Formats: sequence, structure tokens, C-alpha cells
Amino acid sequence: MHAGRWLGWTFATLLPLGFILLFFVWPVFSLVATGFASEGRLDLSGIPEVFGDPRTWQVIGQTILQTVGSTVISLLLGLPAAYVLYRLDFPGRAVLRGFLTVPFVLPTVVVGTAFTALLGPGGPLEWLGLDRSFVGIVLALAFFNVTVVVRTVGGFWARLDDSAAMAARVMGAGRVRAWLTVTLPGLVPALASAAALVFLFSSTSFGIVLILGGREFANVETEIYRLTVQFLDLRSAAVLSLAQFVIVGLALTVSARLRSSGERAVELRAEAPRGQRDKRPGVADLPALAVFGATVLILHALPILTLLGRSLRGADGTWGLGNYVALFSAADLPIDGTALEAIWLSLRISCVAAAIAMILGVLIALVLSRRPGSAMLRRGMSLFDGLVMLPLGVSAVTLGFGLLLTMNKPLGVGFDLRTSVVLIPIAQALVALPLVVRTLLPVLRSIDQRLRFAATSLGASPFAVLQTIDLPMVGRSAGLALGFAFASSLGEFGATSFLVRPGEQTLPVVIAQLIGHQAPGSYGAGLAGPCCWEH
Repeated sequence: MHAGRWLGWTFATLLPLGFILLFFVWPVFSLVATGFASEGRLDLSGIPEVFGDPRTWQVIGQTILQTVGSTVISLLLGLPAAYVLYRLDFPGRAVLRGFLTVPFVLPTVVVGTAFTALLGPGGPLEWLGLDRSFVGIVLALAFFNVTVVVRTVGGFWARLDDSAAMAARVMGAGRVRAWLTVTLPGLVPALASAAALVFLFSSTSFGIVLILGGREFANVETEIYRLTVQFLDLRSAAVLSLAQFVIVGLALTVSARLRSSGERAVELRAEAPRGQRDKRPGVADLPALAVFGATVLILHALPILTLLGRSLRGADGTWGLGNYVALFSAADLPIDGTALEAIWLSLRISCVAAAIAMILGVLIALVLSRRPGSAMLRRGMSLFDGLVMLPLGVSAVTLGFGLLLTMNKPLGVGFDLRTSVVLIPIAQALVALPLVVRTLLPVLRSIDQRLRFAATSLGASPFAVLQTIDLPMVGRSAGLALGFAFASSLGEFGATSFLVRPGEQTLPVVIAQLIGHQAPGSYGAGLAGPCCWEH
């Protein structure tokens, strides 16, 4: 049994590790290495040259400021929303949960376009003067990432045992003090996971910053794209990729320390008591309800409604469904195929990508949730955890180009993977994998180890322990993780835009082509695309 247990954990580690090494580490390393090679020899002269350019430090500084601002705002707005949606019971709660998922499905290029319509010339908030501004970019990033905080923290909070907080109240602590001293420390693992995800999403944001920031407010991601695609300067792009690795590494280190300092045997229930989970809103909940209401109405509903209104308005100013008719008929539009074909292809690819991400993510979360006694194993697990998170912190341009560079019959495969759509779900699964792990891991790590030890001492096999202790706890979080994986795959644009083939394009790529094309009617049809996607 001992040998079988080690064999099972070895398989659970090597399968996702092999996937990440083959489809992420190898392509990214190959492309970066290409940028540091000159006439077949290593050339590091680009490092002092690039870092000696003031433009580089301007871009890095803007990236950090945008990312920190987005992370702070997403946490401040997401925490009250998680409380309202997962600890209070009121009519329409399920609808609001679904509505907050919409931003996560939208391609980033569409989110940028929606905020341009909202804050730019002719927009309802033009008077604020936030078009092409730092604040506008941060708000757009928060629009996208508040959902991450709500889903990650809310699913954890819904099953957090309130007995300790209730005991503190009985002992005389006020509501706020009990929350700050008991509930908030219990949420630290989930908050750290959510903050890490938001930080990585924001630091590698492509479409939003490209549209709202341009060259003036460029981040590392858009600068890599500019250097690679417009100037074919792989050397400078490789140096910036190294800078991006450093930023991501620091973020992962801080997040890991926060999680390790806050992790403890938090009491979670597979299904929380109804009285605890479904409390009716009271007067004390008004501040959280007010923040939540403002977040939904201003940050989420207003940009989406503005986008919908612009999609119903033709180039001549008339109102109607002309943009939708043009989109589905594909008449005189600069796209290959039809919108229905793009939607069907996107759904199929996203299902495959979500399945891959869930299978690998569950295995990774189970492995990382263990607490081995060996210091070497603990260090190895920390490195494995950081490796899993890297796909969120690496440029989509680097990943896409790297896959095109290396996937010519990899490992003796009999056909060129670059000529098929196989690489698209693989790239999307790599992006979704950290989301799955970060959703499941706080729950699994919060299970009291004594439960596993007791079950093992009573003769339960490792599989029986997983089946009776771990998996029941994961239940709802697994559904959230699957939703995250599917939604992120649907809206993935960066790497997919480099891997699609003519005639087989996903809807986000089609939308980006239409929005950026000068042909008559293209922009309006591009705005109609995400509105159909939301429905």
C-alpha cells in the first residue's frame, strides 16, 4: 500500500509537470533564448542596453503602478461583494452571481473598447476626463478582476465556520472587532490567492492597456508586443520578458508568504448550516450592500450597458439591429467564415481547455495541499507551486510565438501541431490552470490534517481518504474552478490570436479584427459580437 501511495502521488505530480514543461517552459525558454543568441553564440549585450533606456523603466514603473492599483481596488470592492453574494440571502442573488461572471467572459480587447465608449468622446462619463488615463486603466482592470476576488474568496467564505466569531461576540467583542480578529485572519489564504491572481492578470493585461493606454501608458506586455510584432526586436523583447519574470516571481513569493503565515486548520464545512450561510440582510450589513450596489451599477453594469447601446447604433446614427444582422450574415465584413462558426468553435475549444485545466488542476491542488515532513519536499512543492502560476505572469506574445517556434512535430509526433487547432486549447488550458489551482488550494489546505491521519490509522486507503475527506470539501469550489476555467478560455485573446488559422478563428479574435478594421460597418459588428456572447 505504501508503494502504491507513492506511485499515485508521483503520477499526480509528473503528469501536470510534464504538460507545463512541454507546452510552456520549453516554448517560452526557446523564444527567450532566441532573443539572446547572435550568430549561434550567447549575446547578453541587450541587457545593459535595454535597462539603460529610460523608456524601459517607465514601462516597468507603469506596469507595477497599474497592477498594484488594480489589485487594491479589486480586493476592496470584491470583499464586500463576496460577503453579500455568499453570506446573505436575498431574492436575485443567483442572478447577480451570474452577472458578475460576465466581465470574465469578455475578451480584454472588448473590455477596453467598452471603457473607451464609456469614458471617451460622446460617452456618458466623458466629463470625468478619464479617457486615456491611468485611473481609467485601473478601473478597467478592476472591472475584469473583481469577479476573481468574489469567486475565490466567496466560495471559501461560504463554508467558513462561524463558531469562533460567535464565541468572540459572546465574550463581548463587537461585530467589527470579531470580524477583524477572527473572520479576516481565517480568510487570509483565500485573499492571498485572489490577490496573486489579480496581480498576475493585471501585470500581463494586453487588450485593455493596448486600447486604453496606447504607447503613453504601456505596460510590459504591450511593450513586448510592440517590440516583437512591429519591430521584430526579439532581443529587447527577451530582456523585457526577463523583467516580467522578476515581477511575477516577487509577486508569487509575497503571496506564498502571506498564505503560509495565514494558513491554519480553518474549520470548513462540506455544507454550511443554513442559518449561517443564508442570513437575511440587516442594518449592520448596509455598508457592504452599499459598496456592492455601487460596484455592480457603476463599475460593471454601466460599461456593459454602454457597449450594448453602441452596438445598437449604426454608423449613420440610426438605432436598430443592423450591426447584428451584418455580424451573422458576414456580408462585406473582413473576416473568414461567420460569427456562428466562430461561436461554435470557441465553445468546443473552451470545453476541451476547461477539461484539461480541471484534470491537471485537481491533481496539482491535491499534491500541493499535502504537508510533507521533509524540508526538501516542502521546498520542491513551493517551486512547483510557483511554476504552475507562471503562465499567468508570462506574456501571451511570448507564449504564442514560442509555441509556433517549437511545436513542429514535438517529441516525435507525426504531424505539425502548428497546422491544427490543437495548440489553442492547450494554450488556453495553461492560462486557466492557475485559476483552478488557486480556487481549490485554499479549501484543501484548510482541512485539518488530523482528519486524514485518523482515517489512515483506521485503515482507509489513500483513495478512500480522498473520496471521504478531500473531495466532499472541494465540491462547490470545484464548480467555481470549472466556471473560471471555461470563462477564461472563452475570453482568452492574447495567445489565441497567434495560434488561430484562417477560417478557424475564435469569436474574441473575430471581434478584435472587426473592431480594429477600417472597413465600413466593421466596428459596429465588432461591438455586436460581445453582446451576443453575453446572452
